[in-house]
Amino acid sequence: MADLMTPQGLALDEKNVGENKEGSINSGEDAGSGIDLRKELYNNVAIDPVLAKKMALVNTAFDEIGMTPFQWKLFFLNGFGYAVDSLLIVCQSISNMPVSQEYGRASERIAWIPLSSQIGLLAGAAIWGFSADIIGRKLAFNTSLFICAIFVLIAGAMPTFASFCVMVTIYSAAAGGNYILDATNLLEFLPASWAWLVTFMSIWWAVGYTITGLLAWAFLSDYSCDPSAVVCLRQNNMGWRYLHFTCGALVLVMSLLRVFVIRMMQTPKWLISQNRDDEVIQNLNTIATKYKRSFSLTLEKLQAQGQVRDTELSVWSTPRLRAHISGLFETKILAYSTTIIIANWFVIGMVSPLYSVFLPYYLSSRGADVGQSGNYYTWRNYAINQVSGLFGPIIAGILVETKFVGRRGSLALGALFTMVLQFGYTQIKTPAQNVGISAAITAASDIYYGTIYAYTPEILPSAHRATGYGLCVVLNRIGGIGGVLIGSYANVETTTPLFICAGLFGLLIILSLMLPFEPKGRRSQ
Repeated sequence: MADLMTPQGLALDEKNVGENKEGSINSGEDAGSGIDLRKELYNNVAIDPVLAKKMALVNTAFDEIGMTPFQWKLFFLNGFGYAVDSLLIVCQSISNMPVSQEYGRASERIAWIPLSSQIGLLAGAAIWGFSADIIGRKLAFNTSLFICAIFVLIAGAMPTFASFCVMVTIYSAAAGGNYILDATNLLEFLPASWAWLVTFMSIWWAVGYTITGLLAWAFLSDYSCDPSAVVCLRQNNMGWRYLHFTCGALVLVMSLLRVFVIRMMQTPKWLISQNRDDEVIQNLNTIATKYKRSFSLTLEKLQAQGQVRDTELSVWSTPRLRAHISGLFETKILAYSTTIIIANWFVIGMVSPLYSVFLPYYLSSRGADVGQSGNYYTWRNYAINQVSGLFGPIIAGILVETKFVGRRGSLALGALFTMVLQFGYTQIKTPAQNVGISAAITAASDIYYGTIYAYTPEILPSAHRATGYGLCVVLNRIGGIGGVLIGSYANVETTTPLFICAGLFGLLIILSLMLPFEPKGRRSQ
């Protein structure tokens, strides 16, 4: 294939570098190489000019190839990772009540099952997230779901409260980095005009919630001890076990589909950051040839740009390991952006378990307050809540591409709607309000969640994307531990935690509007 962009030398346009030395949104072309950087989200030439130009060339190659069945397969198979992450979070939160009733709680105050999940998720985010920039994205894609499946199945057979908590920790750790790498994988294979699909992929998160909610309605309504029972025996409390066996089997099927439906390759953008130019061209050629597409980039063009900084060193060398963190703060605007996005994730971490993990308690206590109590109503209302969550990502997918709204506006609107509805939920008077307002909260919060999952990898530099996302999620899980502890000590059968949740979503409105980058119409570096 012909090279349509002939190299014109390697000297950088110093004026362009100077104007963009803070890594700001790009304003021009690199005149020295003839590579147009104006479509990029921000200009990295002051950090690593070779990497910036090579990333721009790969972005152009994907724009030329366009959307193919390969990316659609990734949408579904990476979406499984999203679904599993939410499915397992909900699986343990649903099991919290019946497991505690059967075995007794290790502490009257601390909710050990949700806390075990958050500790596992934190470990998983650190391991999968930080390793993916070193060894690539492929290993986690191929193995994480299989590990999850095995330990979810084992969890359903655990004979004690402590052993169940241990299994929850392990399967949560296996799932902990899923949506970090699933969003990263998909984004790094997409043409720029299809970047919104990463936001829409969060519908799989809602699918995971929905599947678990419906299974809970089916199993826990009929196979759980009555909430008022003093003695809860195994034979009367099989629902949470059936839930784990079913979810484990589903995850196992998903893990096998990931291996056999698609042959996963390392993403070209990660390969570029490793200076493995020949593999970049090979992978692009594989996609283009299979789907009868063309692109103009050649190996000679890539290699003519020079060598990416520090790639002559081992991936395990101290300078390169340190760079995965320092690269997120290399310029003032990148440092500001990274700090604000981490703050967003920390606050979400507190609010998410405080509301979603304790949702069965809220539905049960609110239902009792308005004269509608019992297992059937609790788990029916829970299932309705999760089905309503499917609408959040759909709305988010539309909003992020809407003029004058974009990613930041979608985040702010999702947080605003959720805050208002949560304040409203504290004042419900009827069973219909209990179901309707709680379901609306789920849909509104999923607008925010769907957008933040996609926005985060878009604004992080590719060479350090998994590390940056991992750092966000680690702080998110630390916040989650705080949220579980707040829920443990604040009575979840009162409205106090709901007021705290609403206040935290109010803070998220401000933090969303403070984010400096708007990726709409730009290409991620």
